[in-house]
Amino acid sequence: MTRLFSRQSFRSKTLLGAVFVFLVALLIYRLTLAPTVTLVDSGELIVAARFLGVAHPPGFPLYLIFAHLFSLLPFGSVAIRINSASAIFAALACGMLTLVVAELIAGSSFVSTLRSERRKRASKPKIADKDTFAIDGWFMLGSAISCGLLLAFSQTLWSYATIAEVYTLNSLLILTILFLTLRWRRCIRNDANVATTKSRSGRGTTAITKYDPWLYAAAIVFGLGLGVHHVTVGLLLPALAAIVCRTQGIGFFASRRLLYAALLSLAALVAVDSYLPLAASARPILNWGDPSSFRALWWHITGRQYQVFVSFTPAIAGPELGKFANFLLREFSSRWLPLPLLFAAIGYISMFRRDRTAFWFFILIVVFNLGYALNYKIAEDKDAYYLPTFISIATACGYGMREVLQRLASSIRAPAVGLMLVISLLGLIVQWPYNNRSHYFIAHDYVENIQSTIEPNGLLLTLDWQVVSPMLYTREIEQRRLDIKAIDVHLLRRSWYFEYLRRSYPDLIERSRDQVDTYVAELRRWEQDPDAYATNPVLTQRIDGAFQQMLRSFVSKELEVAPVYATAELILTKESQDINFTQWLDQNFQAVPRGLVFQLVRDNQFHDPGEPHLQTRGLTDGTIRFADDDVVKLKVLPIYKVMLQSRGQYLAHFHQQERAAVAFEEA
Repeated sequence: MTRLFSRQSFRSKTLLGAVFVFLVALLIYRLTLAPTVTLVDSGELIVAARFLGVAHPPGFPLYLIFAHLFSLLPFGSVAIRINSASAIFAALACGMLTLVVAELIAGSSFVSTLRSERRKRASKPKIADKDTFAIDGWFMLGSAISCGLLLAFSQTLWSYATIAEVYTLNSLLILTILFLTLRWRRCIRNDANVATTKSRSGRGTTAITKYDPWLYAAAIVFGLGLGVHHVTVGLLLPALAAIVCRTQGIGFFASRRLLYAALLSLAALVAVDSYLPLAASARPILNWGDPSSFRALWWHITGRQYQVFVSFTPAIAGPELGKFANFLLREFSSRWLPLPLLFAAIGYISMFRRDRTAFWFFILIVVFNLGYALNYKIAEDKDAYYLPTFISIATACGYGMREVLQRLASSIRAPAVGLMLVISLLGLIVQWPYNNRSHYFIAHDYVENIQSTIEPNGLLLTLDWQVVSPMLYTREIEQRRLDIKAIDVHLLRRSWYFEYLRRSYPDLIERSRDQVDTYVAELRRWEQDPDAYATNPVLTQRIDGAFQQMLRSFVSKELEVAPVYATAELILTKESQDINFTQWLDQNFQAVPRGLVFQLVRDNQFHDPGEPHLQTRGLTDGTIRFADDDVVKLKVLPIYKVMLQSRGQYLAHFHQQERAAVAFEEA
């Protein structure tokens, strides 16, 4: 067992190890897969993928293409098919991390050996025999497999592996870039035939070698990755530049090889992003941002509407750093036993000593990822923005395991490998209750509970994306309650949304056509030049007035033909950009709590709110546990509670004391 691997044996066994990690991860993800739509962006992404539409910025074209192909598979619901795509991408990412760690350790082994030889001989260094490695292959493989399983059972990746989301594909592409780059580097360094010359200025230049396809493949994957989540992938550039520079010299950046790599990357990006205008031109059901023109396309892929959430100030970074620390402590195991983080620290130190290039490569990934993510303030999915950092830490953990094994006595190395596998499996035990979504019907039931309250042809006004996104799924995919007219008040501030409303609810738009046309014309002018409105109070007042008139028209004219409802945040929230509309509703209507929504009525008489029959599978039965920052705890559970309290207050106001007491008790 202590014999050295040959190069061929190393590659085959490493590949088998990666396949093993992939299969184990896929099995766990399949067992914990969500059976239907989930919260946040899941419903929107499923609809966009199923009908080849355009999702929210930056559009995620590559993800939508892959997810659409999965949606065509002949099994399960559309949600299960696309959720399964996330599971496969995540499992492949874990297998790829196994290859990354093995490649890193093998490359560092060569570097360490080469440095040792150079110290012994001041003359021409002796290159290590390319058929052997200066490390026990079994222990290297054990570290790589442990690392792959560690990522598989990590909190963040696992949480996105069971739902429809873009982040597992993004992680797979990032890890593929890392693997291809490290393989290129090792081949370059491990080949004594690489021709390197020195210019008079001392800058190294290297002729094109037979190993450049690895680099070009990495460039292509980089371009594809920009078509999934361009920010987290783009921030790899400084790290990639550093490893290329330290491998080939600064002269590489003046060579044609850089040009070839850049052109390949750009071609891949253009090929992927061309999906967006093509999809928009077909007028799909969901056409977010309508990127059919070059300007709209640029705004969409650069995430123009979200740039207001980026602020490089201590006021933002300070609190976000605390949240990141919380994410990190729970990421790979129990926060009370963060052994993987200890191995990662050992790994970074070992890299600094043995392979300085690798150290800077993985540290720069962390530095630039955190530099952006800590200054980007969003309510949901924030942990996903730290995935490149978690990948770097997981890789360092594998390197640290290798370092510890190398320093142990040979008699206890085998048990130590087993212990490291156990440490990786601890994440499975710790994270299972939080990531087992096999009985996750929370989003589906949330929408069902709302829809069951709304009478035929009712209008629902909401600010709650946790309602809008899954309702898109139930409406467009399951074709349920097509009579309900649901409007996201936030999205009314985007001109593309009115095309969706005209297609879905033509009568509603027609009844308020004058107000809609006036507001949309003003809105388009604002979209072209928002700075002009920001500095001109008259323009701001004009567009806000048109917005209020349109909203009031929706409510007033729909009440003539059907009931009108609003979700809690529109009725109860006193501090928001829609406070004027909330105040108008409060002054002109009585809000009657019915289930999870309020019905707007014109009089002040008692209207029996009925008895709520709420489905709460997975919400309160203990089958799923939720972290304190989970969107369920932050946004869904509070709605159930506040609506039961509002029901109790309403009944008490009209002297229905017994029924009020029951409502308060349920809350």
